Amino acid sequence: MTDSDRMMLNRIQNYAEEVMPDIDPEKVKISEQIDKLRPVLQQIAMEQSMPVEDVFIKYMDLATERALEYEQKMKDDFGDIMSTV
Repeated sequence: MTDSDRMMLNRIQNYAEEVMPDIDPEKVKISEQIDKLRPVLQQIAMEQSMPVEDVFIKYMDLATERALEYEQKMKDDFGDIMSTV
């Protein structure tokens, strides 16, 4: 993940925390989540001359990549603890 990608992901996630602070993503429809994120997605799309849909797809890819990085870090840091349980 590039620094630019990281900044974009952080920007969207910070916005999401502002407009949806107590949301449970597993219980709220994706379409509702997209509607809430639309203003920041559109702003980024205009700045980067990309379609909004591409920004959303990139956001989802980056969020998945970050989750996988976090999971790997937890395995690296605590793997031996978890394997003894």
